[in-house]
Amino acid sequence: MQATIRIAQGVARMPKWRMAQPVNFEALDGEHIAIVGPNGGGKSMLAAILIGRHPLLMHDPEYDFRPSTRPLAADNIRYITFRDCYGGDNDNNYYLQQRWNQHDIDETTPTAGALLEEAFLLSGPDNKERRTAQQHLYQLFGLAPLLDKYIILLSSGELRKFQLAKALFSQPRILIMDNPFIGLDAPTRALLSQLFSQMVSEYALQLILLLSKTDDIPSVVTHVVEVRDIVAGEKMTREEYLSLRAMRPGHVLSHEQEEAIANLPYSAQEYHTEEVLNFHNVSIRYGERTILKGLNWTVRNGERWALSGRNGSGKSTLLSLVCADNPQGYACDITLFDRQRGSGETIWDIKRHIGYVSPEMHRAYNKDLPAVRIVASGLKDSVGLYVRPTEEEYDTCRWWMDIFGIRHLADRTFLTLSSGEQRLVLLARAFVKDPELLILDEPLHGLDDRNRQLVKDIIEAFCRRRNKTLIMVTHYEEELPPCIDRHLHLN
Repeated sequence: MQATIRIAQGVARMPKWRMAQPVNFEALDGEHIAIVGPNGGGKSMLAAILIGRHPLLMHDPEYDFRPSTRPLAADNIRYITFRDCYGGDNDNNYYLQQRWNQHDIDETTPTAGALLEEAFLLSGPDNKERRTAQQHLYQLFGLAPLLDKYIILLSSGELRKFQLAKALFSQPRILIMDNPFIGLDAPTRALLSQLFSQMVSEYALQLILLLSKTDDIPSVVTHVVEVRDIVAGEKMTREEYLSLRAMRPGHVLSHEQEEAIANLPYSAQEYHTEEVLNFHNVSIRYGERTILKGLNWTVRNGERWALSGRNGSGKSTLLSLVCADNPQGYACDITLFDRQRGSGETIWDIKRHIGYVSPEMHRAYNKDLPAVRIVASGLKDSVGLYVRPTEEEYDTCRWWMDIFGIRHLADRTFLTLSSGEQRLVLLARAFVKDPELLILDEPLHGLDDRNRQLVKDIIEAFCRRRNKTLIMVTHYEEELPPCIDRHLHLN
């Protein structure tokens, strides 16, 4: 049979990009492959070898893209990475509050529609057939309302839809996607699965999906390759893999670690207020677009809230108001820890008592610092580390890294870690100062089955401490820890 990609005894020329064993991989025409495995196991490293990003010793990958007449891998393979879905090519200029700062929007700021139109025109002839296909994609993904929206204002879920549509315009022979379903609400995940099945049946498209959540394997997948300990395993059928797959652990955090979290000393500088947060008739607009309208919401001390809603419904915007990242918050009637917003407090006064992780934060971390210094930046509420922590503070950082199972990564630089390992580092950063208010926006993005359960266990143990309040966003109901007792849904 035709092998679209074949690698035999593949060893990368550069030692730092080598797998632990030579790579043997074959993707036959008609196969759709899920590459699965734990965080840091080597999934992204294998994908980089498949697309020829890391040249091999002796034998390069062999490609056969028929029926495509384009000979180059660059013309036939589209790879949507984890970071692509949080921004893209201009992330070097991105900063944490950029999405909510209107002064950064000028006549040079592109809209999602303008960038998609540019990608469409660059990818092929402008004819009626392709225009019909373009409009079909827009309709399927609900992109029409986003076309006039500035690219920096898109939510992480909206960015994922944008990147997928952009990739599909070029009609690739092989589409590789890193965790395609994270950040998408349930209806859009169902639509994406439907689109995958439709595309592979109507076009000569082969899918290779990198998945951390093994229950995310869509029905279109025919085969699975497990990558563990930087070793690519043998290809097996989807049914074989599912029959061998280990059950997701019901509990990961040890009893000793739970006790250690419970017995952490309390700070003398804690806020003790009955109402942690109060929104009174809060509205947010960007131009003609209303994001939040007349929101009234009270969060009391010790409550655990789940915040839900479709992609683009305003969840991250709401949280940006709480964390003082959104300048419009100072024109709204918001009280936090019994202090009226705009009454003289600084942004640092606010952040000192909040632990926070979000897709925007992950996107903003482009600094290649040792992981322990990223965690330490949570003590200083900064992106990057500009004040040297004490040895005692570093000990606290390493303690939390041990709780999250990443102490061995303390001296590894952030950008050399896998996306899942990066997310665990940022979670440790959120917990390191023992905050009174914990805000977790899609905290389990990109985590494997074990680490998802571990983080749920840590959240549960942390919220048993007194004077702790939680607000959590997720599009997966099963990711919510048992302590959740309140829900706010944004329409």
